[in-house]
Amino acid sequence: MRKSILLVVGFSLSVLGARVATARPVSFQNGEPTAPAAALKVGLGVEKMEITGEAAAFKIAAGTKVFVWTKVSGCADSNIFIAFTRGNKVFTKQELSVSRSPYRTHAYRTFRAGDAGEWTAKVLTVEGREIGTVSFKVDFEK
Repeated sequence: MRKSILLVVGFSLSVLGARVATARPVSFQNGEPTAPAAALKVGLGVEKMEITGEAAAFKIAAGTKVFVWTKVSGCADSNIFIAFTRGNKVFTKQELSVSRSPYRTHAYRTFRAGDAGEWTAKVLTVEGREIGTVSFKVDFEK
């Protein structure tokens, strides 16, 4: 039996300035999404497949890794990409394998001097369709 519902895969944290994926209609079959969807979090590490040091803004030393954690559904046995962008430019794009649904995975980017500013991380399907996004800010310690 096929059912369609509205799945909320994100929320807004306007106080912190983060923007997570917006709501979109997703179809379910046998309790699993049939269309890809992703929830994202940003932090300073990943332990036991969960994000640590989660925030929407980071004041870090040069050379620090910032992680994007995602839980994807509806795209088992395929690949996804996590892209780190600033403005319209993609700085890092990492391909990750998804073996089942739902599936938790992560990517990171090492931030160096000159990388301060507003960043966006996007989860993309192999076809290039955006299925999740989160925004965050990076500043450097003096």
